[in-house]
Amino acid sequence: MTQPSLDDVVFDDRGLVPAIAQDRATGQVLMLAWMNAETLAETLETGRMVYWSRSRQERWAKGDTSGDIQKVVEARYDCDGDALLFVVDQVGKGACHTGEFSCFFRPLGAEAE
Repeated sequence: MTQPSLDDVVFDDRGLVPAIAQDRATGQVLMLAWMNAETLAETLETGRMVYWSRSRQERWAKGDTSGDIQKVVEARYDCDGDALLFVVDQVGKGACHTGEFSCFFRPLGAEAE
């Protein structure tokens, strides 16, 4: 088996790949954001989550403005190479810009009633 490399990651036609952040302590999915090759490389180099903001079209280091950073514990990619999973230590109040710990706090469907 060959050693995986950044060349194994499949980016979409915009040069992006979805990145899921999961809290190490709780196992809870914190957020889904996007990375390009540069922010992925920076994340792996520094051990801190760095994303690509699709709305602002710029690099976004998680916590630069909020102080709520994510430290990488483990990085994986899926069987197709087109999705990333990062197990992180969430430092600060939480991952969501709303102040919630996770961006996935709203129930959908029957659970919502």
